[in-house]
Formats: sequence, C-alpha cells, structure tokens
Amino acid sequence: MDASAGQAVTEINDRQTAGAPATLRADHVAPERLVLQRGLFTGPAPRISDDLYAVVKGGKAHRERFSLRLDKGATATTNTYFGRFAASYWQRWTTVTAVEVAMTLEVGGRTKVRLAASDIAGHRRVVATAETREDGRVVLSTALDMYIDGGALWLEFDAIGGDVLISDLAWSAPAPETVRPVAIAICTFNRAPDCANTVAALASDSTVLAAIDAVYVVDQGTDLVQDQPVFQETAPALGDKLRYLRQPNLGGAGGFTRGLYEVSAANEHADVILMDDDILCEPETVLRLNAFANMTVEPTLVGAQMLFLYNPDFLNVGAEETDLGRLRHGQKVSKALRNTSMLKKHQERRVDAGYNAWWTCLIPAEVVARIGLPVPIFFQWDDVEYGLRARENGFVTVTMPNAAVWHADFYWKDFDDWARYFSSRNSLIVSSLHTDLDPKAVTRQLFREIGEYLVGMQYGLAHTTLQGIEDYLKGPEILRDGGIAALAAARGSRNEYAETIKHPAATSPIPNAHLHVRRAGGEPSRPLLILFKRALNQWTGRVIPGPVAVTREDAHWWHVGLFGDVVVTDASQSGVRVRHRDKETARKLLIRAYRVLKKLRKELPELQRRWRGAMPELTSRANWERLYGIDSEK
Repeated sequence: MDASAGQAVTEINDRQTAGAPATLRADHVAPERLVLQRGLFTGPAPRISDDLYAVVKGGKAHRERFSLRLDKGATATTNTYFGRFAASYWQRWTTVTAVEVAMTLEVGGRTKVRLAASDIAGHRRVVATAETREDGRVVLSTALDMYIDGGALWLEFDAIGGDVLISDLAWSAPAPETVRPVAIAICTFNRAPDCANTVAALASDSTVLAAIDAVYVVDQGTDLVQDQPVFQETAPALGDKLRYLRQPNLGGAGGFTRGLYEVSAANEHADVILMDDDILCEPETVLRLNAFANMTVEPTLVGAQMLFLYNPDFLNVGAEETDLGRLRHGQKVSKALRNTSMLKKHQERRVDAGYNAWWTCLIPAEVVARIGLPVPIFFQWDDVEYGLRARENGFVTVTMPNAAVWHADFYWKDFDDWARYFSSRNSLIVSSLHTDLDPKAVTRQLFREIGEYLVGMQYGLAHTTLQGIEDYLKGPEILRDGGIAALAAARGSRNEYAETIKHPAATSPIPNAHLHVRRAGGEPSRPLLILFKRALNQWTGRVIPGPVAVTREDAHWWHVGLFGDVVVTDASQSGVRVRHRDKETARKLLIRAYRVLKKLRKELPELQRRWRGAMPELTSRANWERLYGIDSEK
C-alpha cells in the first residue's frame, strides 16, 4: 500500500469516528445549461453488452466510453437502454419544456444525424435532423410536449461519405438558479471488495466526482473496506469528500440511515443517494438521478432501476408498488416490464412507482427534514416503508428508466433463508403503519402460507416465519437494539431444522444411486383443495416413497408434498437441501401457528395503534444516536 494512501484512509477514519463535524458545500453555482445525461458508448465492465449503449450496423466501429468512431457506410443508433432520453418522465415530472442534444463530430465526408422520438406504442418519428461535411459541434433540439403517457428520444447517425468520430455527446436544458449539493451513502457488511470497487467506480468518472460533495462509506463489518488495496488507491482521489465510518451491524436500515443522519447534520439542504455496496456501478446513473432531482417541480425521490448482474441485459422491473393488505411488496406496476431483456424491448410507457428500493435511490433533503429517519427494522422493507411515508407526506417516487445499476439476481437466493424472519416481521410492521389491516384476512393468508411450508416439509421456514410474527406481537420494544438480537436468534434457531442445511450435491446424505428426478406438472386449478389433500396425506403418511430429486424450478409445495423424502436443488445452484417428512415436527409447528395466529387476530387492531404511536420515537435522531452510540452533546 502506498504510504500516503494509507495515511489518508487512517486520517479520514480517525476524524469521523472521533465525532468531528463533517462539512458539505452549500448550493452550487449553476451553469447556464445543466447536463441531463451524457452519451456513452460502452459500459463500465467487459461483461456489459455495448448494445445497451449504442447499436452499430453496416460497418465497423471503435468504441470508447465517451466516443464512437464509425467506418464509412456504418450507421449507429442510441435507441438503447442507456442511450435513450426518457422524454415522458422529464415532461411529466420536471420543469424542462425543451431539450437540446449536442455532440462533436469529426467527419471524413457527408454525415447525417437524426433526433428521433417514440410514442407510448413505440412508433418512431423524426423530430430534428442535421447534415454536415465539416468537423464541429452539432446541436439539435426539440420540445417536450407530446410525451406525457410515454415515449423517448434518441439519436441516429449515418456515416455516408467517410469515417465519423462522435464525442462529447450531452443532453441539456436551462439550469435552475442553483444546483443542490448531493452526497452518496454506501452501507456495507463484510463485502469489502465489492464496496471498494463501487467507490472506485464513482471516483473513476471525473464529471460525476466533481458533482458529488461527499461519499459516506458506513462499514458495519469485520472484513474492513479500508483494508482493501482498491479502496486505499481510491481514497486520495476522493480526498476530503470521503467519509469512512464504522459502527455495529444494524443492517441496511442502520447503515443507510447513518448516511441520511450524517448528511442532514452536515447540510440540511443536501440530497443523499443511497447505494448498495455489492452492485456493479454505472457512474452515469448518479449524474442522471441528480440532474432529474434538480429539475423536478417538487422534491422527489428518484430511484435507479436494477439490471441483473449475472444476466446484465435483463431488467428486474420497471417500477414497483405494494399490496399491504396481503403483506406484499415488490409488486410490478401495471404495464411495467419485468425480467425483460433490454436488448429486445424498450420502456415506452411511463409507469409510476410506489417506492424504489435502495440499490440506488436519491432522497431529497426536504424528505428527511419532513418525515425524519427510517425505522430501525434492520433490513427488508425499510426502503419500502420510507417511500410510503414520503408519499403520505406529499413526496412522490420516480423510478427512472435508462438509469440503472447491476445487482445480483434475486432468483439466485433461496426463499428458505434466515432473512425470511425480517421479511415476515417487517411486512406486518410496515403494513400496520400504512394501512388498516383486516385481522381475519391477514391471519387466513398467513395460515395458508405456513400450511404450504409444512406440506413442502420446510419446517425451518415455517419456524422462521412464525418467529417473525411472534416478535411483531411483542410490539415496538422488539426494535430496542436495532435488530442485533433478532438477527442472532433468527440465524441460530434454524440449525434445529435439518432441511435448512445446504449440502454439496455430489456428497449429500442421500446416495446418488437412490435418486431419480421427478418433474412437476402444472399449477393446480383448485389450490386450496390440493393443499388440504397434500396436508392430509403428509399427516397420514400416504406419500410416494422416496427419496426423489426435485429441481429448483419444480420445488412447488404441491409437487414436493407428494413425497416423503426429497432432495431439492437450492436456488443458488450451489447445493441441495434434504427434506424429510416429520409428522411430530409438523404437529408442533401447526399447534404453534394456530396459537400465534389466534393471538394475532385478536390483538392486531391494538398492535397497529401501538406501532403507529411509536413511530416518532423510533425514527427520531435521538433514537438513532442511541443505537449508534453517538453523544448528541458533542
């Protein structure tokens, strides 16, 4: 490690943990025109398809990050995921009424440039053109007046008479009077290499780095980010903008809240971009979110979309909302795309989000000032709750198309996991805070879900779910330590259930010669009837003798419940789980579920009142200072 780099990290760490006040600049002096997005032609990593940025046909091309050289006869279009300008969103939510796109061309002959547009149905039209035979700056402009429900803008290039070099491409509009300061907050727990790479990605883009006033790294782990060579090499480039903080593991809620807490204390007018540690970061996304937030009519939460890290062309979902009556988040907004290749589809229709997850999301200063800090629920649903609370206080969320980061695909994580405790508990907490739950409907739904787990011989999953409900019943006092004890209990108690243990497929406890794969049929047309039949057969032992093997895609309760011994592939594809029919365990869990849900049905109205009454204290700066061990008198 370079001595100066190590000294820089140490000095930053000492200064921040000692409680020295951080400073952030006031509003920036605005330029005449604000860059809304830049033209990029290749991604931040080799695994990312260039066609997410620009598509070239009819000839060869040479790509750099911010430039594209076309051979004579080639054409290029930015009608791509990162190349499009989301006209519909800019017209609907911002003060921008016209946009200008400018670029520098070095031409070897006749060159055509077209500014094209689409509507909600994807129909193409040309709104401006230019033709040149000389090097120089080309500027095209158009009004944003035909895009409320959908549509985008992009550029098309024809290298007719010779080679063409396209560079310095930028979309812009007249700037507001001031540009708001913005800080980035990244929370991490023992993902030190990933976090270091994310920080390095931000520092690698000089324009983005200049626009950022601070980068807070909240390290809650034991494998420290500050010890990573990449981080040590990056620290000098960030200089005084880097804030490295260490604290106990309080989950994503505790880590991200620390960023909101610190930034709002340093500058009450600064926006905060919350960002996951384990993403592949597209620095341009920071510029686009920040520009949009500076142009909205009212303070607006601006979220990035998520592309899949392992399948980088695929969009997770265009926008999400909740169904609190069913304790559900992550619900696809109607007409939004989900699990869709962005090389094959465009997001033409504007879809309005209910909230945005915190893989990357900008929180305006006014939101923190008005509604306070997040609820200390460790993780799962914390971002959902904050987005819902913001909307109830007049702040909408916009999930921006054409602005994204890559995050690990969710379907590689098994549903049967200790995190289900937090999902179970926090779904009840958040839903209680933001809607009037129907005790009968909620308990019926939960009983059915637990029944499905028991039929599928997922006894640990049933236990973990009940554990979450039981802790919800204890009331707001369960959040006294921010989730540290709950995490230990949730992880530790699962060891009592053999099917929660993952085994290597080749050396699982079941001899390979005894296994035959059994495929599932279609989903039952009368699922409640089938659930009753499977439960009865599991209870009486009228099941197909095993063992059998079931793939991850076929591991539905109605299929697994046919057997007594099943080896199921884990969603991670890194091992298998062995499920074994255990009538006594199922009986105990069923009795426990009946008692817990009976209590929930009876006490739910009063519990909702208690949880709502505790909100001001739970989300207060004083409560978070207590959890962080911060002396507010300093």
